[in-house]
Amino acid sequence: MMIRGFTLTLIGAALALTASTSMAAGDPAAGAKKVATCVACHGQDGNSIDPQYPRLAGQYADYLAQALHEYKNGKRDNLVMKGFAATLSDTDIEDISAYFHTMPTKLSGLEGHVQGD
Repeated sequence: MMIRGFTLTLIGAALALTASTSMAAGDPAAGAKKVATCVACHGQDGNSIDPQYPRLAGQYADYLAQALHEYKNGKRDNLVMKGFAATLSDTDIEDISAYFHTMPTKLSGLEGHVQGD
């Protein structure tokens, strides 16, 4: 029984380390200074009010970073985003992703909204 408990503790610790190191390592404060181009469509805090632009607030930083890298390398096909992402360094991508990850999602006012209302 003691070996099983130790093994479970070891596995839990390994998972915790993996989870904490898998997050994008960007600096949200630095990212806040780099989002000027993003805010026109996605909003200052990542809460776009136009449904054609995704809400970035609260998204996983790793997901946002991956998406920006994929726009930059052409894996995701969007000419506008490719143009914006092309100008970003890896550090910029990590910082911007960290910034939007820390922003709270604001969904109020959209409850019950139906296309065409």
